Amino acid sequence: MTNDTITMFGAEWCRDCRRTKAQLDELGVEYTYVDLEADPAAADVAKEISGRTNIPVVVYPDSSHHVEPSNADVESKLRELSLI
Repeated sequence: MTNDTITMFGAEWCRDCRRTKAQLDELGVEYTYVDLEADPAAADVAKEISGRTNIPVVVYPDSSHHVEPSNADVESKLRELSLI
């Protein structure tokens, strides 16, 4: 993972994942999507990052992360990082 991009760990069956993915798409923010259904081993990576099994896990360029963030959480963080 490069430090200048957002990485989102998620799955299609996860409603919060679909919502966060749609928000990033709508805001035009570039991100790397890691599909945990296609790459089950990545679930371990997401768990290592967050310490939890909840998704989505959104990792920001400053190495901070959100687990199951609200749209307001994501927007606030993107503004803080001057990404939107």
